[in-house]
Amino acid sequence: MGTSSSMVTTENVVSDEVFVKSRIENNRYINSFNPEFKMPGFGAVLRWKIGDPNNTNLPADLERLDETLPVLKPKPDELLKTSPGLRFVWIGHASCLVQMDDFLFLTDPVFSDRCGITSSIGPKRFRPPALTVDDLPENLDAIVISHNHYDHLDYPSVQNLNARYGNRLTWFCGQGGREWFLDCHVENVIELEWWEECQHPKKEHVKIAFCPAQHWSRRTAFDLNKALWGGYAIWNKNHKFYFAGDTGYTHNIPIFRQIGTRYGPFDLSAIPIGAYEPRWMMEAQHVSPDEAVQIHIDIKSRKSIGIHWATWALANEYYLEPKEKLLKAMENNKLDLKSFSVVKHGEIIDLP
Repeated sequence: MGTSSSMVTTENVVSDEVFVKSRIENNRYINSFNPEFKMPGFGAVLRWKIGDPNNTNLPADLERLDETLPVLKPKPDELLKTSPGLRFVWIGHASCLVQMDDFLFLTDPVFSDRCGITSSIGPKRFRPPALTVDDLPENLDAIVISHNHYDHLDYPSVQNLNARYGNRLTWFCGQGGREWFLDCHVENVIELEWWEECQHPKKEHVKIAFCPAQHWSRRTAFDLNKALWGGYAIWNKNHKFYFAGDTGYTHNIPIFRQIGTRYGPFDLSAIPIGAYEPRWMMEAQHVSPDEAVQIHIDIKSRKSIGIHWATWALANEYYLEPKEKLLKAMENNKLDLKSFSVVKHGEIIDLP
């Protein structure tokens, strides 16, 4: 499936601000709004792994993990909301199940035990997914993929979803990502540029826009930044949802305020709060809880949920620190503590 038949265009200037498009240099995407963005090179990764203390302090005791980070297991017949509204279920990390009235979709679904190039390589989950592919409802409509890192795009999960749903599903990804899905025999894939909008091909009352983020992409030694990364604004006549994907906070151009200007205010948002230490290594690519709160403010989100934590130990912060720092950041900004919080894995959150 191509994209031309479903595209709708928007202007690129709102309130005299330029809405920056992605840019390609030497056949690779770059963070065009931040010329100072630098990829973490081998030397930086080595310095991080060897020189910085790992403060995750994950309990070896499973009972302790069950106590501090319980994983609820909703039954399949409990997942669907029967009345209009928004329903959110955090499966784990950046994987979320979202119901917007009659529209049901997943964000960055990863159900595997490890996030790596094979099932035996890469960080291992310390919290299992709250749902499996078999647990998902039959009427799943779409999947949005923010970028192709292994903790957000997982080959076995894609294969299992495709085997169950086939062409009933529509997949969305950034420009340059569709070929990978075609190689996986996934056919209904729509690529999007930053600020590009489309209607869902089967539920035309639903609009989906790909939003900029400060990050990068790679799956092999040869495809660095060949595919575009970003987040999503998804809406119908009743509700607006924002999924940030992976991102650092941008200072040169206020892209999150622009997202709020163009698509907000959002009824519900999923914003990353983890994998941010050490800051010298992670700041450009992963927001801290303080910066996540600023995104919450910038995009005019009425209710936000912290994701991208408590699943894999991908950075050096204490495993419960994202939750603690998020609460502190909300207090410092004198915001309603219920407006941006964390939820349990598998917890069902309803908005009227």
